[in-house]
Amino acid sequence: MTGQKLIFVTGTRADFGKLEPLAVAASQNGFDVSFFVTGMHMMEAYGTTKIEVHRTPNVGVYEFLNQRPGDPQDMILAKTMIGFSDFIQEHAPDLVLVHGDRVEALACALVCATNYVRCAHIEGGEVSGTIDELFRHCNSKLAYCHFVSSETAAKRVKALGEDEESIYVIGSPELDFHAKPSGITLDDVIGRYQIADRDYGVCTFHPVTSEADQMGAQAQDLFGALAESGKYFVIIRPNNDPGCDGILDVINRLPKDRFRVLPSMRFSHFSELMKNAACMIGNSSAGVREAPFVGISSLDVGSRQTNRSFAASIFKARADETAKISEFLQTQWGVTYSGQTEFGQGDATNQFIQVLKSPAFWARSFQKRFHDVDV
Repeated sequence: MTGQKLIFVTGTRADFGKLEPLAVAASQNGFDVSFFVTGMHMMEAYGTTKIEVHRTPNVGVYEFLNQRPGDPQDMILAKTMIGFSDFIQEHAPDLVLVHGDRVEALACALVCATNYVRCAHIEGGEVSGTIDELFRHCNSKLAYCHFVSSETAAKRVKALGEDEESIYVIGSPELDFHAKPSGITLDDVIGRYQIADRDYGVCTFHPVTSEADQMGAQAQDLFGALAESGKYFVIIRPNNDPGCDGILDVINRLPKDRFRVLPSMRFSHFSELMKNAACMIGNSSAGVREAPFVGISSLDVGSRQTNRSFAASIFKARADETAKISEFLQTQWGVTYSGQTEFGQGDATNQFIQVLKSPAFWARSFQKRFHDVDV
């Protein structure tokens, strides 16, 4: 069963990396696929990454500017709802696909729920230990169906009262890309992004919205420890949540000969960069999901990814635990591990397409019931 109109909502470089494999596979299998592009993608300070979405073959791309620098989260939510409501009235999608815990996803899921449009939530049922988790669980309750990354996530979505028949365990879609050759070489990456050392770590440190007033101090502790190590790091700029200014203030003062700061990277180049890194540090989901999959060590800093994963290659420290950070850099730099498959084998797209081709998927009722579970 093909031909239905699918709209993928993307607001950041991170969620696009997860949505792109699904969108490409759906297009190749006869579905009418488009992206609704908004959020950080539209902002020059974060690399204007809408360009990457436009490179996706055989899909439509619709842009919507949902924020100005400094807009609070509730304003972004309201603007996105208004824009997406107008959009779906014009384009009448059969299925809208949102990812994770971003405010753009919440806005579009709310619009779908109030307009009786099917909404699929990707990577629901996960925990992070921060306020973002509230958005993620809200998205699950609003959604028509759920494409989750693990059996543990499926149990959590079921515990939210969702129908077991609406939950599909497919793994994390971005692992499909990392499971294959990137198509480029490390030399390509080093040349394109002017990386000065082949022995490097990768660091991404995002703001935690519930700790926004502390992020500058946390960044000072973390990057101070990295500077003390004498090692070379590639830093990907944080997302634009509250607290990012404090992090950027610290990053902008780092010595340029030891820290290569990038607003964003092409996904293929990031994949190759990560596969060849000595380690990953920070609080990006890449450190607890992709890094274990490709077998490199990672240090999870702070509360943002609390209880997300427990792979042997993942180490943990608060930003102010500089001795722990230093010990990790001394003992885990360049150490490799067996690849972990907690979040899938790298075949999420195949499973996703099989679900979409099932007539039963499209025949389910829009009316949701709360399904109690034994506790």
